[in-house]
Amino acid sequence: VQLVESGGGRVQAGGSLRLSCAASGYSLDAYDVAWFRRVQGKERELIACNSRAMGSVYVDSVKGRFTISRDAAKNTVYLEMNSLGTDDTAVYYCAADASYICAEGSPISDMGYWGKGTLVTVSS
Repeated sequence: VQLVESGGGRVQAGGSLRLSCAASGYSLDAYDVAWFRRVQGKERELIACNSRAMGSVYVDSVKGRFTISRDAAKNTVYLEMNSLGTDDTAVYYCAADASYICAEGSPISDMGYWGKGTLVTVSS
């Protein structure tokens, strides 16, 4: 599975962005998908995950503001981000795996496929 993110950029605090993750090679219907982010100086963290078995899970810092969704026809995963703050500035990565436990703290190394990331910068 090859994953390519897009939609990153610069936005003012309080604004919104929608990230896209286009997949090729295999149908994402067969995979659990997730969005991670890496804030400068920190480790990559799981922020939103969509499991075929368990639905969607979000970390507390983005709950109520971010939404992960899929478009099967386009074989694409989205991350809708609203009420962005400067703390959301990060490189955002999408990832997929045939079997991933969607829970905060799940090992990042369990994810099998990764995109290269897209930078989101939120200015005050």
